[in-house]
Amino acid sequence: MDEKRTEAGLRTKVLRLLAEKYPTKEAVYERLVQLSAELSLPKGTEHFLSDLHGEYGTFFHILNNCSGVIREKVEYLFAREMTKAEQDELCTLIYYPKEKIERLQEEGRATPEWFRVTLDRLARLAQFMTFKYPLRDVEGFIPHPFASVLVELMAVRPDADEAQAVYHERLLSMIGEIKGGAAFVEAFSILVKRLAIARLHIVGDFFDRGPRPDAILEQVMKAPSVDIQWGNHDILWMGAACGSDACIANVVRNNLRYKNTDVLEKGYAIGLRPLTLLAARQYPDEPPIKAAERVISIMMFKLEGQAIRRHPEWGMAERLLLGCVDFAAGTVRIDGVDYEMNQKVFPTVDPADPFRLSAEEADILAELRASFLESETLQRHVRFLYEKGGVYTCANGNLLFHGCVPMEEDGSFTEVRVPGGRALSGRAYFDFVDAYARRAFTARDEEALDYMWYFWCGRRSPFSGREFKTFERMFVDDESTWDEPNDIYYKKLNDPAACESILAAFGLDPARGHIVNGHVPVKMVKGEKPVKAGGRAIVIDGGFCNAYHKKTGISGLTLISNSRGLRLLAHQKIADVRLALKEDVDIESVSEIVELQSIRRTVGDTDKGAVMKEELADLRELLAAYQSGEIRPAG
Repeated sequence: MDEKRTEAGLRTKVLRLLAEKYPTKEAVYERLVQLSAELSLPKGTEHFLSDLHGEYGTFFHILNNCSGVIREKVEYLFAREMTKAEQDELCTLIYYPKEKIERLQEEGRATPEWFRVTLDRLARLAQFMTFKYPLRDVEGFIPHPFASVLVELMAVRPDADEAQAVYHERLLSMIGEIKGGAAFVEAFSILVKRLAIARLHIVGDFFDRGPRPDAILEQVMKAPSVDIQWGNHDILWMGAACGSDACIANVVRNNLRYKNTDVLEKGYAIGLRPLTLLAARQYPDEPPIKAAERVISIMMFKLEGQAIRRHPEWGMAERLLLGCVDFAAGTVRIDGVDYEMNQKVFPTVDPADPFRLSAEEADILAELRASFLESETLQRHVRFLYEKGGVYTCANGNLLFHGCVPMEEDGSFTEVRVPGGRALSGRAYFDFVDAYARRAFTARDEEALDYMWYFWCGRRSPFSGREFKTFERMFVDDESTWDEPNDIYYKKLNDPAACESILAAFGLDPARGHIVNGHVPVKMVKGEKPVKAGGRAIVIDGGFCNAYHKKTGISGLTLISNSRGLRLLAHQKIADVRLALKEDVDIESVSEIVELQSIRRTVGDTDKGAVMKEELADLRELLAAYQSGEIRPAG
């Protein structure tokens, strides 16, 4: 009886709180009608991208052309009234409105008549693309100063009667009189691109290899609806920004190795001068970048060794290779075998205590740590990654994560030892990782910071799932020591039963859901398929990074989920922005249907729809309470 009273009391409290938002029966009527109708709209289009790796030019073009969706809409709508060249020019204008208009003005083509025709076409295109959205959402997508005029241009019907035609013409002619054409074209371009993508999913790895991860993050931060699943390179930079010494050393080494120090020095104002000065003294015969890489690598192995010693639960004692070096003989013992090293001079290593930083190394590390912690831009970007990101996301029946779910040969989930003597697996382990990553940002205690490094490269990390052999690859020429075993998960991705067990473990329908992840480039040039396990898993790392184009044979992948199903776009060639503006050259993409649905999915079939249905049920109860007199409406 007490339980029923408590439940009834809580329900009344919920209804009274809801009544503050909808104080009258009329307000409830309006919201009920809106919600009920919106549930029937087609599901919004989702775009999934991964492994951007700093390739800003590629990402910027794909973001602007919405992975080819805008071109498809233009071709569909204007095929009969515009030539192919005119369609190409309209698409380029939508992608890069400011730059394209400037070029047209230089050519003397941006005339009042050109603006009139172009604005009319943009209005029709935008109106055509609004069919998935309620009007109030569309108005929210439009740059504020132009909202009312753009809505009018989309709503007017000049072919309906003479009054509408006059009104339409006056709208366009007035824009010309005030010389506002360029501003209105840009506003329409923003609206069209916003309508093309309802939600953007970035499945990990903004950082490393490419030159401008900072610029990519600036663009993604402008996206109105986005979520992020952290990748191993993201978690490394996040750890560095939180103050993990081992992560800092890895970040600096990676950028020296890829000759990409501008992102540190110019993008994030992190200076490397103290490091390069020490490197020049220690290795005067080496090129400066190579010398700096050698110095930071030794610091990295020392710091990693210290962290490994603090955490025996990682089971990584075999990675303490700096302590297995015979400095007199110039060899290192690996798995009981002595291998000759290709470098035998280690001026900063004390053989009696190889994992201790020298005084100069400690000073350099302190300066680097201060720079990472004090970089306003880096801290802002990392804060955004924490706000919008996580280890995994369940979105509309699909499971998104970057790397792997650690697994055993029999398909069971690996139990991973974590602090407190616990052993976690599957979703519980993912939740632990997420909590510890957030603790590193908020508490910045040594244990959580150490785990950020482990999440970057640990064999049982869900971001990696690979045993790194950085020391062997750097110092041992015998390539038999270089093999980096992967987690069994990457083999199980081809097994429908294994994928279904993962989906079920995360509370998703194993018969309808999909695993979407990146991390491992899909070698499509060799015939590898991104769609695995009969469609239950889709790997979308198509090699945005230039370094992977030969390996994958393409320039990236975009997975698109709309009301009709799933399809993959394989980007064959990315147009240079300057060429795109000059010749209206676009990205070349090949589309592949992954899953086609016989019944169009609606908003009611999505996660958003589930929340709306709960609100509908609550509103019906509130209306009943108003009608019965249990709660009095305002007024």
